[in-house]
Amino acid sequence: MSLNLPPVDEARLAAEWEADKAVLANLARNGDVARIARPVDVSFKGGEKDFERVLTIASQFGFVELDREEDEDGDLFLFLECEQPVDEQSIRALTKKCLQIEILCGVEYDGWGCEARTGGVH
Repeated sequence: MSLNLPPVDEARLAAEWEADKAVLANLARNGDVARIARPVDVSFKGGEKDFERVLTIASQFGFVELDREEDEDGDLFLFLECEQPVDEQSIRALTKKCLQIEILCGVEYDGWGCEARTGGVH
């Protein structure tokens, strides 16, 4: 299945990038070597039906399902994981891809995270 990915709102992308820069700065403070590929998790808020579509699309980009959780307010979250470095270019591409998935699937992208890697390839 080939996807025609939708354009992303530049203001939203810029706002997400501000949050991404804070995460990257925190990783750097912990000695992270951004070029080292590692598991990176992303999360989406939505419904079970929407999550199935997310999985269908996201799997084409190397994402696998980690977990599904319900928070104290009853909101459902889908956690996915992919393996990649966390340099600026890689994270910008990840965020854009997740925002495109958000548009295609009617879910809410909720950000990304990973553990710092300080040396050696894991």
